[in-house]
Amino acid sequence: MRRTVDRTAGKVMSMREAVAAFVHDGDTVSLEGFTHLIPTAAGHEIIRQGRRDLTVVRMTADIVVDQMLAAGCVTRLVSSFVGNSSAGSLGELRRRIEHADPEPLAFEEYSHYGMICRYLAGSQRLPFYPLRSYAGSDLPSVSPGIRKVASPYPAADGSTEQIYVVPPVNPDVTIIHAQRADRRGNTQIWGLTGVQAEAVYAAEKAVVVVEELVADEVVRADPNRTLIPAHAVDAVVLCPRGAHPSFAQGYYDRDNAFYRSWSAISKDPVRLREWLAKWVYGTADHAEYVARLGEEFWAGLAVGEALSEPVNYGRRL
Repeated sequence: MRRTVDRTAGKVMSMREAVAAFVHDGDTVSLEGFTHLIPTAAGHEIIRQGRRDLTVVRMTADIVVDQMLAAGCVTRLVSSFVGNSSAGSLGELRRRIEHADPEPLAFEEYSHYGMICRYLAGSQRLPFYPLRSYAGSDLPSVSPGIRKVASPYPAADGSTEQIYVVPPVNPDVTIIHAQRADRRGNTQIWGLTGVQAEAVYAAEKAVVVVEELVADEVVRADPNRTLIPAHAVDAVVLCPRGAHPSFAQGYYDRDNAFYRSWSAISKDPVRLREWLAKWVYGTADHAEYVARLGEEFWAGLAVGEALSEPVNYGRRL
């Protein structure tokens, strides 16, 4: 039976507790974050807990998906991009799709905008979402979820238009990484905001992983930065540096050296599993992963200040 969380009380949990409570074998799990704020630490904890038969929904399926595949967690992937973020390839994913090695991977492919529309449909509880951008594309021929319907409104010339639609996606749980939240789950993100809010609203449950917990007053002082309100969040996990090797705008930089190294690591199944044994199974949690890398390493990813101009929201006198 699924755990019910009081949506008005403090929702802070450890990563171990959150994954145990909200990620189950056979679930559809959305892991979103675009370029930065990728929920890597959450993916590692899913691996540690040995989840199986997951459908992973991630627009930009990258290194964390490759790792979860190698760990045997994923049987279906729904995505609009697969790759090592301009730095190479994903060895495990390629083996699964191209050679069914060590077993096949069910792969459902959409465009970036098609995935956004799926999240929009899911978050609004719509039966489908229309879009024009598949005209001339061969994606409809390989993705049976992309279909055509007759528009109920006449075109300019009076004809009946056939328009592409995509189905909603409603994950069992969405996990995102963010810069900060309060203990109730009011979550603030800046920089690239991606599709995190839509993915949260589309899901049955939502776990937000953050770089820092802040007081209510911090959130109230800058309300427009709150992309995800508390009522949509079931658990808040404090996990500094939990997006590595991606970055968290304002907290640490992207680990480009790791991205460049991943192609060689993942190309060799033995080397990939040795990496998992050392860095995921061989660490009790993300804090140990961070400590093992060492402070000198983290100093190399430090970022300087680029402060945003304060604004005056004004208040009644």
